[in-house]
Amino acid sequence: MHLTRLAAQHEDKPAVVMGGTGEVLSYRELENRSNRIAHLLRNRGLRPGDHIAILMENELDVFPVVWAAQRTGLLYTPVNWHLARNEAAYIVDNCGARLLVHNASLEELARAAETTSPALESRLVVGAEPGSTTVERLEDAVANLPDTPVDDEVEGYYMFYSSGTTGRPKGIVPELTGAPFGTGMSIDAMMAGRFGFGGDTVYLSPGPLYHAAPLGWCVGTVRNGGTAVVMERFDAEQTLKLIDRYRVTHAQFVPTMFVRMLKLPDEVRTRYDVSSLCVVVHAAAPCPVEVKERMIDWFGPKLVEFYSGSEGTGFFMIGSEEWLTHKGSVGRAVRGAVHICDDDGNELPVGEVGTVWFGDVPRFEYHGDPEKTASVFDHRGWNTLGDLGQVDAEGYLYLSARRTDLILSGGVNIYPQEIEDALILHPAVADVAVIGLPDEEMGQRVHAVVQPAAPTGAGPDLERELVEYCRDGLAHYKSPKSVSFEEVPRMPSGKILRRELLARYTSAPAER
Repeated sequence: MHLTRLAAQHEDKPAVVMGGTGEVLSYRELENRSNRIAHLLRNRGLRPGDHIAILMENELDVFPVVWAAQRTGLLYTPVNWHLARNEAAYIVDNCGARLLVHNASLEELARAAETTSPALESRLVVGAEPGSTTVERLEDAVANLPDTPVDDEVEGYYMFYSSGTTGRPKGIVPELTGAPFGTGMSIDAMMAGRFGFGGDTVYLSPGPLYHAAPLGWCVGTVRNGGTAVVMERFDAEQTLKLIDRYRVTHAQFVPTMFVRMLKLPDEVRTRYDVSSLCVVVHAAAPCPVEVKERMIDWFGPKLVEFYSGSEGTGFFMIGSEEWLTHKGSVGRAVRGAVHICDDDGNELPVGEVGTVWFGDVPRFEYHGDPEKTASVFDHRGWNTLGDLGQVDAEGYLYLSARRTDLILSGGVNIYPQEIEDALILHPAVADVAVIGLPDEEMGQRVHAVVQPAAPTGAGPDLERELVEYCRDGLAHYKSPKSVSFEEVPRMPSGKILRRELLARYTSAPAER
């Protein structure tokens, strides 16, 4: 729906609430502020198809900028502010941003991007005190501009970058349809039709807004007339507190968040009322079966899982009732057709593990990288995200691993996720990642990197205990041959940075 009409209908109703501070951005405020910024974008010569970058933490000021770009037909890229200076600068340069909007606390990252991005014409800072910066403040730039819509409103689109867990992150180029603003994006309709979003929805978003689902689903919540409650950063108890306080109806998590909530003391978990929840969405990484069982026991049969990618190719989903009879599945396709293929591209029978390919879906491209784009498509027009999996006779998809994560030991495929699922609920384990290390005899050996729940507990005794714990439930060849103890590096989306671990462990094996 058109934001102007939503603002007329809802006026002072909260469009966005910040979970930590309680700050509110009403529909009317979002409409007026985004219109002023839209006029600024037009005054700066930005036209449909042009690009801006947004370098901001989770805060209210993100949303007027996003909606201004959305209603002026721009491509906009939220930049991961956890990145190093050269990494953030690479994305701003690579996407061809003409304008960078950033908050005052990220001045150093923004300055680095400015010096290495030839296309960047200007940057604007949000939240800086008057006189405290030489950079033009967004508040000053829009102070005298109209709060009414620009004349040529047209739908824009976010352009996200892949997480960069292997190599440089790649921009995923969306198709700008040229549709009038108010038409919306496909995710908006899917949220309403498949997940029940509407005017009564209160959506909790605990993830960073530079990722596709947190930002896209917050925008979709507003499109459907609801309220988005945005956490500055995830905290397990704070999550429960916000569900209770705001009577949250919809929420979206990644499995590591489930684990952290489940490991809260019972007296904390029972302190808060979570009965308002109607739909609990999870995605982004495989969820251990036992973790999901325990979440369903706690929240009720309200969990809905989906599997897709920022590329927008393929979409699978499964509700709790279905999942309880197909445990471990990510569901059946609701967009696209699934094909499981061997390394030569031949389709495999039901139940055999191979690469997951999607057919009957729109083509996408990686920005400025035709070779990368070509590598994920085949001659039939099918594309893949590089995951391995299998389907059953009913068409339910079960994922096994990323191909790049697979451990090959003694000629046998070993899937790290299976071992991680076995270890994560051990009371002494706060987090875990499993990798394959070089082995002269077997090719690779299974190694577990464990973040202990109590740092003082790390040592040889716990290592032996965890190995035996795995051997009780897994074949011995799958169980770790060694365990080390340190913090597990993850993206804020929950994805393990295996590349970082592998580089660390293979470059200095003697230190381990």
